[in-house]
Amino acid sequence: MSKFVTLCIVLLFVFLSQLDVVAAENRQIDVKSEAAVLLDSDTGAVLYAKNGEKRMYPASLTKIATAIYAIENGNLDDIVTVSANAVRAEGTKVYLNEGEKVPLRKLIQGMLINSGNDAAVATAEYLDGSVDQFAAHLNTYLTTKIGVKNTHFTNPNGLFNEKHYTTALDLAIITNYAIKNPVFSEIFGTKELKWNGQSWNTTLITHHLMLKGEIPYPGITGGKTGYVNESKQTLATTAFNGKLHLTVIEFKANQKIDIYNDTIHLLDYGFTNFQHKLLQRNEIFKEGRNEYFPLHDALITEPNKGALQKLNQQGLLLLENSNGEVMQRLQLNPKTVKPVLKNKPKTIENQAYHLNAIYGIVFIVAIGIVMSLRNKITRKT
Repeated sequence: MSKFVTLCIVLLFVFLSQLDVVAAENRQIDVKSEAAVLLDSDTGAVLYAKNGEKRMYPASLTKIATAIYAIENGNLDDIVTVSANAVRAEGTKVYLNEGEKVPLRKLIQGMLINSGNDAAVATAEYLDGSVDQFAAHLNTYLTTKIGVKNTHFTNPNGLFNEKHYTTALDLAIITNYAIKNPVFSEIFGTKELKWNGQSWNTTLITHHLMLKGEIPYPGITGGKTGYVNESKQTLATTAFNGKLHLTVIEFKANQKIDIYNDTIHLLDYGFTNFQHKLLQRNEIFKEGRNEYFPLHDALITEPNKGALQKLNQQGLLLLENSNGEVMQRLQLNPKTVKPVLKNKPKTIENQAYHLNAIYGIVFIVAIGIVMSLRNKITRKT
């Protein structure tokens, strides 16, 4: 075999290998859930989205919002008296009794770990007096404090209501916000908890199969399940691999195994294909004659091969993936644009020339004064 033929074979092999890499990068993730979002929990970068902004029924994932609202607006040590209305809540319960007195922290644990609808209603009534008033305040909180745009809740537990909806992206943003609170993060990641109630003494065990360990996956840090007939299977999951914290939200899978497989695929995709990068404070980005910079060191998420960076005229830095989808937005600060000078600016030499001229004038004036004084002295003599 000639050297030329050997070289051709090698080049062909390299070319085909590169085709395989490109195909692997562009292959669509097989997600069966109707809507799904994968976020970087630290930066908020959107790493994957399927119907991310479509309105969906969240079922018990609603309790993520209820819990963080309660933690930030209530006193965890307050004792809540359970109402008859809370006891009558449908669906999954922690079997509270009317008149039972329960610390707020325990109610939050009951709603997140065991998905207790009665605990969620008791929490809402403690915070705002009624479920309706609670829903109004919660919606305002989610919009103004957390920044969601397409969410409207009518109750604290996620029982079906046509006007009770959110999106996968909104709920991912809510979850990302919530897990930064240490109290929420601890409860969200609790696998089991001793429960001593008036009518129910047991050990609460999380319903989330990956957090529980029934479906093994390394690095799971928290999770919440949900189901009503109209929403089907819903799932929220957080994980950490030592480098990246990821948040996965899945809506409307027909089978429980499907929603967990979707979550595994998305976590694998995120951990395998993305990394963090630090934009240094005062690093300069240019758009035309305008210059912008980060005021502080800024953490961004990008594909392992790097992200496409685009800067608009308002100083908004857009980080895009290989498909041209915006993953992250970062507002930069403008530097003052130097005006174009019509006249030739003074150089150092020009400035020195003018300074020497001034010194010369002063010297001549001084000589004149000395000569004048000398003449006066001579006349007197």
